[in-house]
Amino acid sequence: MSFKHRLIHAIETMWWKHEKPPWGLRLLTPIYKKTSAWEQKKRLEKSIEPPIPMISIGNITVGGSGKTPFVIWLAQRLKQHGYKPVIVCRGDGGHASEAKLLQHDSLAKGVGDEAVLLYRMSGCPVISAQNRVAASRMAAKHGDVMLLDDGFQYRQLNRVCDVVLIPDVGVGNACLLPAGPLREPVSNLNRADVVVRVGQGESLALAEKKEWHWHTLESSLCDWMACGQETPKVVHAVTAIARPERFVKSLKNAGFEVWGKTFFPDHYAFTPADIEVFQALPHSIAVTAKDAVKLEALWDKTTPLWVLEQKAMGEDGLFEVIHEFLA
Repeated sequence: MSFKHRLIHAIETMWWKHEKPPWGLRLLTPIYKKTSAWEQKKRLEKSIEPPIPMISIGNITVGGSGKTPFVIWLAQRLKQHGYKPVIVCRGDGGHASEAKLLQHDSLAKGVGDEAVLLYRMSGCPVISAQNRVAASRMAAKHGDVMLLDDGFQYRQLNRVCDVVLIPDVGVGNACLLPAGPLREPVSNLNRADVVVRVGQGESLALAEKKEWHWHTLESSLCDWMACGQETPKVVHAVTAIARPERFVKSLKNAGFEVWGKTFFPDHYAFTPADIEVFQALPHSIAVTAKDAVKLEALWDKTTPLWVLEQKAMGEDGLFEVIHEFLA
């Protein structure tokens, strides 16, 4: 891992410890707070009504709150109730400058890893776009309800429901960026319509309103190359997600022995050199689905690519309370 990646990982790890951050980062926090508030105010002043009802799924922390699997779960539930959801995401990790409707051959390097994962796992139309106003117009041509991924701070589009996810571990050191993982103060949770706590642990409530619960359950490893080999019992964990230790814990919870681990920054673009290193390891690597959509184009099709499968579980009544906002 390069010095840059190690530094990013060190800062992110520091955010989630209950310790006072370095004074240098604390000095920058007021600048971030003012800039963020100004940007949100400007977006709100220019807010428009999208052509179809929109549900926003967002968070107040940087990464690692389970937005992607939650969006997939919500999209599938809406489909079961007769809706035609269209998912709009920002396309982080991709380089597309215009709104793109994903196709079966869309690549993560073009439209972003989360967009490809949402498309593959939800079975819904997915639009990757930096300009989400343009994306909303495109969405109206392909469905009747829009799910905006990572939309809590994007206030330029009016929504019928604001869903905000909070990791079960809380908000780390409770500091705003760059001293901590908070995008906005915890008090701004009052702006949300539905607050969802992601995980199975017991946590102190942060919101004044009811906190619903939602989590995923680890099942097994699936070989995306379908090589027909026996599932390994010992693996090397490789991932490029926020708070990567979550993945190691998930592997152990599923009954696998983790021999080693290699972490990269969120949305990292894997290279052929990385693949050579992975395939030279003494044990097979295990990755998340978000990693796999980037790896599969580079991967040797005769070598298994083991991906941890998960099943989403929502508290009884959670979908119904979100659905009421559409009604």
